[in-house]
Amino acid sequence: MIEIDGVSHAIGGQPILSDVTLRLPKGGVTALIGPNGAGKSTLLSLMARLQRLERGAIRFDGLDVARTPTDRLALKLAILRQETPIGTRLTLRDLVGFGRFPHHRGRPGPGDQEKVEEALALFDLQDLAHRFLDEVSGGQRQRALVAMTFAQDTDYLLLDEPLNNLDMAHARHLMRTLREVADSHGRTIVAVLHEVNYAAAHADRIVALKRGRLAFEGPPGEVLTDERLGALYGTPVTVREVDGHRVALHYA
Repeated sequence: MIEIDGVSHAIGGQPILSDVTLRLPKGGVTALIGPNGAGKSTLLSLMARLQRLERGAIRFDGLDVARTPTDRLALKLAILRQETPIGTRLTLRDLVGFGRFPHHRGRPGPGDQEKVEEALALFDLQDLAHRFLDEVSGGQRQRALVAMTFAQDTDYLLLDEPLNNLDMAHARHLMRTLREVADSHGRTIVAVLHEVNYAAAHADRIVALKRGRLAFEGPPGEVLTDERLGALYGTPVTVREVDGHRVALHYA
Protein backbone atom coordinates (compact mmCIF):
# COMPACT_ATOMS: atom_id res chain seq x y z
CA MET A 1 0.00 0.00 0.00
CA ILE A 2 1.04 3.58 -0.68
CA GLU A 3 0.28 5.94 2.18
CA ILE A 4 0.49 9.68 1.57
CA ASP A 5 -0.20 11.75 4.67
CA GLY A 6 -0.55 15.53 4.72
CA VAL A 7 1.99 16.19 1.97
CA SER A 8 2.62 19.84 1.18
CA HIS A 9 5.35 21.28 -1.03
CA ALA A 10 6.41 24.70 -2.27
CA ILE A 11 8.92 25.92 -4.83
CA GLY A 12 10.32 29.41 -4.40
CA GLY A 13 7.64 30.14 -1.85
CA GLN A 14 4.89 29.18 -4.30
CA PRO A 15 2.64 26.34 -3.03
CA ILE A 16 2.65 23.34 -5.38
CA LEU A 17 0.94 20.74 -3.17
CA SER A 18 -1.29 21.44 -0.19
CA ASP A 19 -2.14 18.82 2.44
CA VAL A 20 -2.51 15.85 0.07
CA THR A 21 -3.60 12.65 1.82
CA LEU A 22 -4.15 9.40 -0.10
CA ARG A 23 -4.32 5.65 0.38
CA LEU A 24 -3.54 3.61 -2.72
CA PRO A 25 -3.94 -0.16 -2.34
CA LYS A 26 -1.29 -2.50 -3.65
CA GLY A 27 -1.90 -3.82 -7.13
CA GLY A 28 -3.53 -2.46 -10.25
CA VAL A 29 -3.17 0.82 -12.11
CA THR A 30 -3.75 4.29 -10.65
CA ALA A 31 -3.95 7.26 -13.01
CA LEU A 32 -3.04 10.75 -11.81
CA ILE A 33 -4.97 13.31 -13.84
CA GLY A 34 -5.51 17.04 -13.70
CA PRO A 35 -4.67 20.28 -15.52
CA ASN A 36 -1.18 21.56 -16.15
CA GLY A 37 0.43 22.80 -12.96
CA ALA A 38 -1.83 20.71 -10.71
CA GLY A 39 1.15 19.12 -8.91
CA LYS A 40 0.99 15.65 -10.45
CA SER A 41 4.66 15.39 -11.42
CA THR A 42 5.75 16.97 -8.14
CA LEU A 43 3.78 14.40 -6.17
CA LEU A 44 5.33 11.56 -8.16
CA SER A 45 8.79 13.06 -7.65
CA LEU A 46 8.26 13.29 -3.89
CA MET A 47 7.01 9.70 -3.82
CA ALA A 48 10.28 8.61 -5.44
CA ARG A 49 12.38 10.92 -3.23
CA LEU A 50 13.70 12.84 -6.20
CA GLN A 51 12.80 15.95 -4.23
CA ARG A 52 13.06 16.46 -0.49
CA LEU A 53 9.77 16.04 1.32
CA GLU A 54 9.05 19.31 3.14
CA ARG A 55 5.91 18.38 5.04
CA GLY A 56 4.00 15.16 5.56
CA ALA A 57 4.96 11.52 5.07
CA ILE A 58 4.97 8.97 2.24
CA ARG A 59 5.26 5.23 2.82
CA PHE A 60 5.43 2.20 0.53
CA ASP A 61 4.44 -0.97 2.38
CA GLY A 62 5.40 0.79 5.59
CA LEU A 63 8.77 2.04 4.30
CA ASP A 64 9.10 5.77 4.91
CA VAL A 65 10.70 7.24 1.78
CA ALA A 66 12.38 9.97 3.81
CA ARG A 67 14.22 7.47 6.00
CA THR A 68 14.68 4.33 3.92
CA PRO A 69 18.22 3.82 2.54
CA THR A 70 18.45 4.51 -1.19
CA ASP A 71 19.60 1.01 -2.13
CA ARG A 72 16.61 -0.53 -0.37
CA LEU A 73 14.17 2.00 -1.82
CA ALA A 74 15.46 1.24 -5.34
CA LEU A 75 14.38 -2.38 -4.84
CA LYS A 76 10.88 -1.27 -3.83
CA LEU A 77 10.01 1.37 -6.45
CA ALA A 78 11.13 2.56 -9.87
CA ILE A 79 10.34 5.88 -11.52
CA LEU A 80 10.22 7.17 -15.08
CA ARG A 81 10.54 10.94 -15.16
CA GLN A 82 9.25 13.27 -17.88
CA GLU A 83 12.80 14.22 -18.78
CA THR A 84 15.47 11.52 -18.72
CA PRO A 85 18.83 12.82 -20.02
CA ILE A 86 20.85 9.92 -21.40
CA GLY A 87 23.64 9.44 -23.91
CA THR A 88 22.54 8.84 -27.48
CA ARG A 89 25.22 6.24 -28.20
CA LEU A 90 23.53 3.63 -26.11
CA THR A 91 21.61 0.76 -27.61
CA LEU A 92 18.07 0.11 -26.47
CA ARG A 93 19.30 -3.11 -24.83
CA ASP A 94 21.92 -1.09 -22.91
CA LEU A 95 19.27 1.38 -21.79
CA VAL A 96 16.90 -1.30 -20.56
CA GLY A 97 19.83 -2.95 -18.80
CA PHE A 98 20.31 0.13 -16.61
CA GLY A 99 17.16 -0.95 -14.79
CA ARG A 100 19.05 -3.89 -13.32
CA PHE A 101 21.73 -1.81 -11.58
CA PRO A 102 20.05 -1.78 -8.13
CA HIS A 103 20.27 -5.57 -8.19
CA HIS A 104 23.75 -6.28 -9.60
CA ARG A 105 25.60 -3.08 -8.58
CA GLY A 106 27.78 -3.16 -11.68
CA ARG A 107 28.23 -6.91 -11.90
CA PRO A 108 25.39 -8.22 -14.08
CA GLY A 109 24.80 -11.94 -14.24
CA PRO A 110 22.72 -14.30 -16.36
CA GLY A 111 19.62 -13.57 -14.29
CA ASP A 112 19.93 -9.86 -15.04
CA GLN A 113 20.20 -10.55 -18.76
CA GLU A 114 17.07 -12.69 -18.59
CA LYS A 115 15.17 -9.79 -17.02
CA VAL A 116 16.38 -7.43 -19.76
CA GLU A 117 15.28 -9.82 -22.50
CA GLU A 118 11.93 -10.26 -20.78
CA ALA A 119 11.42 -6.49 -20.74
CA LEU A 120 12.44 -6.12 -24.40
CA ALA A 121 9.96 -8.82 -25.40
CA LEU A 122 7.11 -7.48 -23.27
CA PHE A 123 7.42 -3.99 -24.73
CA ASP A 124 7.92 -5.23 -28.29
CA LEU A 125 11.48 -3.97 -28.61
CA GLN A 126 13.39 -7.12 -29.54
CA ASP A 127 13.89 -6.13 -33.19
CA LEU A 128 15.17 -2.71 -32.11
CA ALA A 129 17.36 -3.80 -29.21
CA HIS A 130 20.64 -3.43 -31.14
CA ARG A 131 19.90 0.09 -32.40
CA PHE A 132 21.27 3.24 -30.83
CA LEU A 133 18.97 5.78 -29.20
CA ASP A 134 19.65 8.37 -31.91
CA GLU A 135 18.59 5.81 -34.52
CA VAL A 136 15.06 5.28 -33.21
CA SER A 137 11.97 7.44 -32.99
CA GLY A 138 10.94 9.34 -29.89
CA GLY A 139 8.12 6.86 -29.35
CA GLN A 140 10.45 3.87 -29.55
CA ARG A 141 12.82 5.54 -27.12
CA GLN A 142 9.91 6.19 -24.76
CA ARG A 143 8.91 2.52 -24.82
CA ALA A 144 12.50 1.56 -24.02
CA LEU A 145 12.47 3.89 -21.02
CA VAL A 146 9.30 2.26 -19.70
CA ALA A 147 10.87 -1.16 -20.33
CA MET A 148 13.92 -0.07 -18.30
CA THR A 149 11.61 0.82 -15.42
CA PHE A 150 9.93 -2.58 -15.66
CA ALA A 151 13.32 -4.35 -15.74
CA GLN A 152 14.14 -2.86 -12.33
CA ASP A 153 11.74 -5.52 -11.04
CA THR A 154 10.18 -3.47 -8.26
CA ASP A 155 6.76 -3.79 -6.65
CA TYR A 156 5.87 -0.21 -7.60
CA LEU A 157 6.31 1.61 -10.93
CA LEU A 158 5.87 5.40 -10.96
CA LEU A 159 5.49 6.68 -14.52
CA ASP A 160 5.36 10.38 -15.35
CA GLU A 161 3.57 10.78 -18.69
CA PRO A 162 4.57 7.39 -20.15
CA LEU A 163 2.56 8.10 -23.32
CA ASN A 164 4.86 10.96 -24.39
CA ASN A 165 5.73 10.78 -28.10
CA LEU A 166 3.48 7.79 -28.74
CA ASP A 167 0.99 7.68 -31.58
CA MET A 168 -2.51 6.29 -31.11
CA ALA A 169 -1.63 2.66 -31.81
CA HIS A 170 1.50 2.61 -29.66
CA ALA A 171 -0.19 4.48 -26.81
CA ARG A 172 -2.96 1.89 -26.75
CA HIS A 173 -0.44 -0.95 -26.91
CA LEU A 174 1.59 0.53 -24.05
CA MET A 175 -1.48 0.98 -21.86
CA ARG A 176 -2.51 -2.62 -22.54
CA THR A 177 1.02 -3.73 -21.69
CA LEU A 178 0.95 -1.78 -18.43
CA ARG A 179 -2.38 -3.44 -17.66
CA GLU A 180 -0.66 -6.82 -18.21
CA VAL A 181 2.26 -5.74 -16.01
CA ALA A 182 -0.20 -5.04 -13.20
CA ASP A 183 -2.39 -8.10 -13.69
CA SER A 184 0.08 -10.81 -14.69
CA HIS A 185 3.29 -9.57 -13.07
CA GLY A 186 1.77 -8.31 -9.84
CA ARG A 187 3.14 -4.78 -10.07
CA THR A 188 1.49 -1.61 -8.78
CA ILE A 189 1.53 1.22 -11.32
CA VAL A 190 0.94 4.91 -10.68
CA ALA A 191 0.99 6.91 -13.91
CA VAL A 192 0.49 10.57 -14.74
CA LEU A 193 -1.80 10.64 -17.79
CA HIS A 194 -2.99 13.68 -19.71
CA GLU A 195 -5.44 11.75 -21.88
CA VAL A 196 -8.40 11.05 -19.61
CA ASN A 197 -9.80 8.39 -21.95
CA TYR A 198 -6.73 6.17 -21.54
CA ALA A 199 -7.14 6.51 -17.79
CA ALA A 200 -10.82 5.62 -18.05
CA ALA A 201 -10.15 2.56 -20.19
CA HIS A 202 -7.17 1.07 -18.36
CA ALA A 203 -6.94 2.35 -14.78
CA ASP A 204 -8.53 0.85 -11.68
CA ARG A 205 -8.42 4.16 -9.83
CA ILE A 206 -8.39 7.82 -10.76
CA VAL A 207 -6.72 10.44 -8.57
CA ALA A 208 -7.42 14.00 -9.71
CA LEU A 209 -5.39 17.00 -8.56
CA LYS A 210 -6.15 20.67 -9.08
CA ARG A 211 -4.08 23.59 -7.81
CA GLY A 212 -2.08 21.22 -5.64
CA ARG A 213 -5.07 19.73 -3.85
CA LEU A 214 -6.93 16.47 -4.15
CA ALA A 215 -10.03 17.17 -6.26
CA PHE A 216 -11.51 13.66 -6.27
CA GLU A 217 -10.56 9.99 -6.39
CA GLY A 218 -12.19 6.65 -7.07
CA PRO A 219 -12.98 4.12 -9.83
CA PRO A 220 -13.31 5.64 -13.32
CA GLY A 221 -16.92 4.55 -13.66
CA GLU A 222 -17.86 6.50 -10.56
CA VAL A 223 -15.78 9.66 -10.63
CA LEU A 224 -15.54 10.58 -14.31
CA THR A 225 -18.61 12.73 -14.85
CA ASP A 226 -19.41 15.83 -16.91
CA GLU A 227 -19.51 17.99 -13.80
CA ARG A 228 -16.31 16.74 -12.21
CA LEU A 229 -14.19 16.83 -15.37
CA GLY A 230 -15.58 20.19 -16.37
CA ALA A 231 -14.70 21.67 -12.99
CA LEU A 232 -11.29 19.95 -12.98
CA TYR A 233 -10.16 21.27 -16.34
CA GLY A 234 -12.21 24.45 -16.49
CA THR A 235 -13.83 23.57 -19.80
CA PRO A 236 -17.06 21.86 -20.82
CA VAL A 237 -16.71 18.07 -21.01
CA THR A 238 -19.36 15.58 -22.07
CA VAL A 239 -18.97 12.05 -20.72
CA ARG A 240 -20.57 9.08 -22.46
CA GLU A 241 -20.57 5.34 -21.81
CA VAL A 242 -19.01 3.31 -24.66
CA ASP A 243 -18.45 -0.45 -24.39
CA GLY A 244 -18.50 -0.27 -20.61
CA HIS A 245 -16.00 2.60 -20.36
CA ARG A 246 -16.47 6.30 -19.68
CA VAL A 247 -15.42 8.41 -22.67
CA ALA A 248 -14.78 12.14 -22.33
CA LEU A 249 -15.79 14.13 -25.41
CA HIS A 250 -13.69 17.26 -25.07
CA TYR A 251 -12.47 18.08 -28.57
CA ALA A 252 -15.44 20.02 -29.92
